[in-house]
Amino acid sequence: MAGPRNFTELAVLRTAELSDRDAYTFVHVEADETLSASSLTYGELGERATRLASWLQERGCHGQRVLILHTDGREFVSSFLGCLLAGAVAVPAPPPDGARPNVERVANIVRDASVSYLLTDAANASSVSQLLANIGHSEVTCLATDRTRVGAPAAWRDPGLLPDDVAYLQYTSGSVSEPKGVMVTHRNLLANQEAIRRALRTGPGTRVGGWLPFHHDMGLVGQLLHPLWLGGTGVVMPPAAFVRKPVRWLRMIDQYGITAGGGPNLGYELCVRRVREEQTEGLDLSRWETAVNGAEPVRAATMDAFAEKFAPAGFRREAFYPCYGLAEGTLLVTGGTPARHAGRRTVDARNLEHHRLTEPRDDRPARTLVSCGLPRDCEVRVVDPESHAHLPDGQVGEVWLRGESVAHGYWNRPLENARDFRATTSDGSGGFLRTGDLGVMDGGELLLTGRLKDVMIVAGRNLYPQDIERSVQRVSALFGSSAAFSVESGGGSDHVVVVQEVRTGRDFDAELTSLAAAVQKCVVKEFEVAAENVLLVRPGTVRRTTSGKLQRTAMRRLFLDGQISPLHEVVAPEVRALVSVDGGRSGGAEDGPYGGERYADVPYADDGRR
Repeated sequence: MAGPRNFTELAVLRTAELSDRDAYTFVHVEADETLSASSLTYGELGERATRLASWLQERGCHGQRVLILHTDGREFVSSFLGCLLAGAVAVPAPPPDGARPNVERVANIVRDASVSYLLTDAANASSVSQLLANIGHSEVTCLATDRTRVGAPAAWRDPGLLPDDVAYLQYTSGSVSEPKGVMVTHRNLLANQEAIRRALRTGPGTRVGGWLPFHHDMGLVGQLLHPLWLGGTGVVMPPAAFVRKPVRWLRMIDQYGITAGGGPNLGYELCVRRVREEQTEGLDLSRWETAVNGAEPVRAATMDAFAEKFAPAGFRREAFYPCYGLAEGTLLVTGGTPARHAGRRTVDARNLEHHRLTEPRDDRPARTLVSCGLPRDCEVRVVDPESHAHLPDGQVGEVWLRGESVAHGYWNRPLENARDFRATTSDGSGGFLRTGDLGVMDGGELLLTGRLKDVMIVAGRNLYPQDIERSVQRVSALFGSSAAFSVESGGGSDHVVVVQEVRTGRDFDAELTSLAAAVQKCVVKEFEVAAENVLLVRPGTVRRTTSGKLQRTAMRRLFLDGQISPLHEVVAPEVRALVSVDGGRSGGAEDGPYGGERYADVPYADDGRR
């Protein structure tokens, strides 16, 4: 018997055959910090989604874009599946929540996608309707799906979707740039789900769970849709619950028997930094078989610290599963072998600047790269970004992809699609996606080294910003997130800028001065370049994507626009001359993604490629 032609057929099959089985368990945190949960069966999910689908079909929504803004997991999955059942194109996005970056992002998406309908919660309906009016799109119908039962299941009709019809738009940028919606087709989605199954060795009995937001590709494809594809049960916790207290994630894994799940590298860092020893008493992580680490970069030091800290709770080091993926590839691109220690390669950092892997030298800095595993049901090539020549193992270049999981392109962006999704190598092989990521093949496995656009060229040298950031963060226990980037002065010289979050109180001018000096000394000593520009800022200032990846381009733009408000700064005169005097200083903790310092360690934010 042939498999489903589209994800809609698969969902109809699952909700009919498994109607009495729990599709999702939604975890809540009670006032006394205990965890409770409510369930949604496949049958209930099918009825809710079909009702909404019939309502959308009555209004001719086939092929129309429907924006989904839900804070509640039950409503989100029902709305997302309802869009697919109606033949509409789902457009997940973060609810505005009053946060300026999210408001701007939603406004940009409404305009870019020409949204016809908007699905949200009753709690957000009024503010969302006001937002639509403010941006001149009051014609968009806003429906609070939790306020009333809409549509009749009997009125639903199969939309007759083809494999290459677009299932949803995954928006990958937001408030600081024009949004780009990745067109993920039903073929892409089904192919990537099979790739995930083969890579992680999941099955109907796998308990997949986590806290990632559903508008992020890892949260949507890996955490929400994979259990549905498997016919298993997904366990979901609100992202804010994890951000406030990371130990809740670990307790959820224990209490609800999660066997596969994970998040960005920073999520594990937060557990290392903020989970106290007394909070781990009685914690059992022994059933956690696959701890996915999917953000960029994956750090060996983070995995080592997490494994050591939670070994008494039964966590096994070999459970770590570093992998690589991006929205343009639906989700998963490469991954290792479950229950096997991830490969590592320690290399000479100076030669890495020249895009070569060589053994480390005792008298020079070294860098440890973590393997992101083997290509999974797709072709991966490392290509010279200038000549487009395919590079051999051991040479760093841009990662190019080709396969059924690779999306068709960005919504309404033909020029970018021709450049980024239809690339051809120098030997005439075409149809590749240019990822913009830098990596190297080593023994058939992919090791990522950075982002092409983030590489800093200073004094003729290629510097990786994450190396500078990692070194600077070790200067003081008061330091949190860091962002390093370069700016070009009027004379054509490149200058390193370091924006470093610091946890300190008021009236610490002397301490801040010495910390800034220590940062400068660190960069000069380890990288032999001047760090004349250091900004010490409040927690929550450094921006991150939904996967925890630093938005260095955004930070550079904020710096040049005068939109960063430092606690203390040291800036060279020629660089200060570049900073806009019209923008005004801002960007303290109050401007973070959740509007306050208690969310300073949030590992995802308002936008991002993945």
